[in-house]
Amino acid sequence: MSITTRFAPSPTGYLHIGGARTALFSWLLAKNKGGHFLLRVEDTDRERSTTEATDAIIEAMAWLDLAAEGTAVFQSQRFDLYNSYIDKLLASGHAYWCGCTPDEVEAMREKARAEGKKPKYDGRCRDLGQGPGAGRVVRFKGPQDGVTAFHDMVKGPTAVQNAEMDDMILRRSDGSPTYNLAVVVDDHEMGVTHVLRGDDHVANTPRQILLYQAFGWSVPEFGHVPMILGPDKAKLSKRHGALSVMEYKNMGYLPEALVNYLARLGWSHGDQEIFSREELVQLFGTGNLGNSPSVFDIKKLEWLNAHYIKEAAPERLAALLPDFIAAAGATDGLKLDPAYLASIVPLLQPRAKTLVEMADMARLFLVDAASLAYDEKAVTDQLKPESRALLTDLLPIYEAPADYADHKALEAATQAFLDERGLKFKAVAQPLRVALTGKTASPGLFETMCVLGKAESLARIKRALAL
Repeated sequence: MSITTRFAPSPTGYLHIGGARTALFSWLLAKNKGGHFLLRVEDTDRERSTTEATDAIIEAMAWLDLAAEGTAVFQSQRFDLYNSYIDKLLASGHAYWCGCTPDEVEAMREKARAEGKKPKYDGRCRDLGQGPGAGRVVRFKGPQDGVTAFHDMVKGPTAVQNAEMDDMILRRSDGSPTYNLAVVVDDHEMGVTHVLRGDDHVANTPRQILLYQAFGWSVPEFGHVPMILGPDKAKLSKRHGALSVMEYKNMGYLPEALVNYLARLGWSHGDQEIFSREELVQLFGTGNLGNSPSVFDIKKLEWLNAHYIKEAAPERLAALLPDFIAAAGATDGLKLDPAYLASIVPLLQPRAKTLVEMADMARLFLVDAASLAYDEKAVTDQLKPESRALLTDLLPIYEAPADYADHKALEAATQAFLDERGLKFKAVAQPLRVALTGKTASPGLFETMCVLGKAESLARIKRALAL
């Protein structure tokens, strides 16, 4: 059976982690069944919806490779369609005009609360047969008894007493349609068969089912995914990681790492943690979606990102690095040739958790000897007179090769030099590291020398000896 799912964000802000996970689950559900994934932009809030936010949402989905099929549907362009369907409900007796003011409705609710009843509109205009008029709204004429039940794809059997629901407004006094009406019309018109969304929509689902039934339409399958919490089990906030998706890009995360992490944030397949996109499509199903809130863990995301950085082609990372290098500081005089960057990347892949970290580690390879920054404490601790003497004696060893094509040959020559003097490798390791990189931590020494090349390596050692 081919299915159709959709993602329906409101462009009042950027795409955040919760929305991205909803989009991913809906995309995976569609692809697992060989179906279609559509995008609807719910931009009926004219004051808060912006083109910038819409573009940012679409950009984030493209970065995650969750691009929807076909042309996006914009609710702001469909008011005439919604109102035509409201007119059909009026004609069929499933809706009615209501002239009650907001203050009167609030008084009804207060009275119900005082009597220990459900606070809701009391339906006093249901059978008055009123027509349109100033300040009037259109309400749905829902059933007052019975039950509206459905099988939630995540939560299981769910039912609500119809008496608990009031006659919701379908058309406001300004002529604009309300959310529940627009969503039902859109999902029907778009052919949506399965709706996966956040569990903040659970209360809307029975109301929407009643509208489907009033129109005589097939009801989609619904599933409601629990929210994401911070490590302290409080609602996810910016301090926990509730940032826009593109902020994670700027922080140096790869899209496949974020997709893998979001997939595991509420869905599981045994104890497996790492999934290729193909595996996610093949294995995904709503039966493995958790019914409890998920906890956001930035350390786990970092772990996944480190894995995907290690697995990535050096050429791909080299193409991404310049933006991160530029974000960290001026690039004047830096060696940013793509081929050179690609030769650096393999030394950094085992050590970097993000591309921001990789860019920071790469900078020492991108400057010449005269511009290399030296850590003063490292120089004081490691370049003592005896260490300088060893480095001076090593210079002829390092000047001998025609080029630095083989790091193992450099290592063997260094070890032979030390063996002659009865010394351990540690006698020269840190002094040489500081001379070459300015730091006491770096990638492998001889791999670093091969990437820097003979001339640059010798220039750095000589500069360090002159400090």
